Amino acid sequence: MISHSSKAPRDGGRREARIRGLGAVLNALVSQSRALTAQASETFSAGLQPAAFHIALWLKSYGPAKPSAVAEAMGMDRSAASRLTRELVRLGLVATLTAPSDRRSIVLSLTADGRRRMELATQAKGAAFRTRVESWSEEDLLLCTDLLRRLLDVPANAGGESR
Repeated sequence: MISHSSKAPRDGGRREARIRGLGAVLNALVSQSRALTAQASETFSAGLQPAAFHIALWLKSYGPAKPSAVAEAMGMDRSAASRLTRELVRLGLVATLTAPSDRRSIVLSLTADGRRRMELATQAKGAAFRTRVESWSEEDLLLCTDLLRRLLDVPANAGGESR
């Protein structure tokens, strides 16, 4: 049986307030990140849905892959991923190739134009990020990186420099 004490927390609720404050800041971070991604998507291809941009960004990061693998890795419904991929193919940003290991299946990859546009889109997004952290000290950058890794349970050697 769980016992609920009527006593107030020793810190007067400060910890709970700080946790809520952190949650609010993280929500703002997610919202701003979505806005930057929408801008990057627009740079990549005007009118393109940000979810389609995420597929192209995934292909840039991880290379050619089967459509089912892309959908699964991104946590997308296969039919939605297929619809978005067809749009990317129609725009000439993604190509479908016959899979070398199984001639019955296809592999998605960015086209040369898709890679060029992706570079432009990610440069613009990166510039906005760099502007926001340009005044941060090396220590602040490392501290923020370490704390976010702990929050997300990402290994210290994943994705860059650590302490």
